Amino acid sequence: MALRINDPVPDFSADTDQGPIRFHDWIGADWAILFSHPKDFTPVCTTEFGAVAKLAAEWAKRGTKVIGVSVDGAATHTKWKGDIEGFCGAQAAFPIIADEGLAVSKAFDMLPAEAYLPDGRTAADTATVRSVFIIGPDKKLKLTMTYPMSVGRNFGEVLRALDALQLTYNVPLATPADWTVGQDVIVALALNDEQAREKYGQLDIKLPYLRTIPAPK
Repeated sequence: MALRINDPVPDFSADTDQGPIRFHDWIGADWAILFSHPKDFTPVCTTEFGAVAKLAAEWAKRGTKVIGVSVDGAATHTKWKGDIEGFCGAQAAFPIIADEGLAVSKAFDMLPAEAYLPDGRTAADTATVRSVFIIGPDKKLKLTMTYPMSVGRNFGEVLRALDALQLTYNVPLATPADWTVGQDVIVALALNDEQAREKYGQLDIKLPYLRTIPAPK
């Protein structure tokens, strides 16, 4: 079954290179990012894991846990981390889920139920395990994005999207195209003009349905 925005994300038990986890318990009361990979020791994925590792302080600043999932075993993940850390010059302190049985990939709708790992497989056999999922403290899916194997993910954009999600979480605000931290935000149509002024003060009414305010601190 498809996983849609604001659906509760699947809970599962799994082995990682740092030991077993129960996913919802691991998230706790934090935000979480699950990013998936079709195979260990692949070139694009190595650069992506390195990018995530180098952003460790940024994830922590935002109260966000990151976890990888790859369709290989925990022992292989441990060996791969040596390459990742040597390449990027930073510690990859986050866990990587061992999804050899494809249970997590299928639960998150990245692979069909009938998928299996053939003998002598390559990354192409699980090419669609290339998604990023941002999950809120309510354990619901807030954003997903999927990239082909030939296009490295932009984790600066993941960080920007996380900032926007956290700013607008459970409040009647939205962010415009290309928004970055510090720029004005949009007041949602759930509030009329009077309600919006009462809550946020002066409005910049660009169109009857497009009203902006300075981003709340």
